[in-house]
Amino acid sequence: MTRHPSGFTLIEMLAVIAIIGILAMIAVPSMVERIVQEQLVAAVPFADIAKKPIAASWASAQVFPADNASLGLPAADKVVSNLVRSLVVDNGAIHLTFGNKAHSTITGKVLSFRPAVVEDAPIVPVAWVCGNAMAPDKMTVSGANKTTVEARYLPAGCR
Repeated sequence: MTRHPSGFTLIEMLAVIAIIGILAMIAVPSMVERIVQEQLVAAVPFADIAKKPIAASWASAQVFPADNASLGLPAADKVVSNLVRSLVVDNGAIHLTFGNKAHSTITGKVLSFRPAVVEDAPIVPVAWVCGNAMAPDKMTVSGANKTTVEARYLPAGCR
């Protein structure tokens, strides 16, 4: 009577480990991209600190505040959160610079929100143009787009 060994050989085990390693290498970049996108989406509401007073300035006087001080906000490096290192207001545009606990892919990168208005109809509310997105028809956008976050990471409304 002959006994046949049961179990896996060393070669079979190494092949399985190699396949698992290859699959893990493929999955890691998509996980990083998802983490960065989630952080961007989480940071977008932080811009609301400045959006409401900027919109109020437009509704009352048809002008946009020049900087943080004219809006009544502290210096840019004092308006921070877990993901945002600074919030800068520049002629109505809001520029969020990422840092603190943000992923290293977006640390130091900027996402801009620019106000879009109908100049001859101040009763029309301010619309906000995020990142590289196009302005709504018949609206004029104010401020510069200083977005440096790669387009693939931007939320859909900001591309």
